[in-house]
Amino acid sequence: MHSKMPAALLLFIFTCCKNSNSQMHEHINVHKGNILQNESTYNDIAAIPVPAGYTRKEYPVNSFAMWLEKVKLKKSKTVYLFNGRKKTNQSAQFAVLDIPVGNTDLQQCADAVMRLRASWLFDEKKFDEIVFFDNGGGKYNFSAPYSSQNFNTYLKTVFNMCGTASLSRQLKKINFKDISAGDVLIRGGFPGHAVIVMDVVINKTGQKKYLLAQSYMPAQDIHLLINPADANGMPWYDVTGADIIKTPEYVFHSNELKSW
Repeated sequence: MHSKMPAALLLFIFTCCKNSNSQMHEHINVHKGNILQNESTYNDIAAIPVPAGYTRKEYPVNSFAMWLEKVKLKKSKTVYLFNGRKKTNQSAQFAVLDIPVGNTDLQQCADAVMRLRASWLFDEKKFDEIVFFDNGGGKYNFSAPYSSQNFNTYLKTVFNMCGTASLSRQLKKINFKDISAGDVLIRGGFPGHAVIVMDVVINKTGQKKYLLAQSYMPAQDIHLLINPADANGMPWYDVTGADIIKTPEYVFHSNELKSW
């Protein structure tokens, strides 16, 4: 996705992304007045208050979903690019995940999803399950030594060779009503886009709401998205009637939800 494309195609991708961003920026600016503080008051995903009448969905101990709920949040709500510069659009995020982005333009949208998945497997020492595929079907397994340094080296290779197109083929399509933390809204392509479900809550009638997080182009801090449809800039998305999912910088369809 990053280094194997012709220059002309890369220029086309950059132009498309730039145009898409500008359109979505116009939409999100309506909510700027509701993003009040530049500091998060929540330590992790699980600390974010649930909507009235809802409770968090229960997950097995040590599952990917439970691991995501424990992901730490940065104190600052500012999103930085890989090069230390601030992202131009600072109105899309509710909070910023305390996950490294690196100092190269690699950890973009699908890459952020793969990092989160791989990091959980690494923490659980399920090293043989850390595997991703490139567009040609090439397989990338994490192998010994099982050190943090080797893990980061491995991820750089994956980020260079894999992307939304390959990850979309690796994941399995699921019904949107079955949404769980760890699932991925993904449109495979060049560039395509991917966001990950960070948490799900449910009420007594079975209605669900969920949180989404993303990285984007260029590589940037992974951040929890606000819901543009919420007048107060809150992050919970509603499953009911969700044929189209409008995020601050991209629009998905419910049939683009996939799982591992």
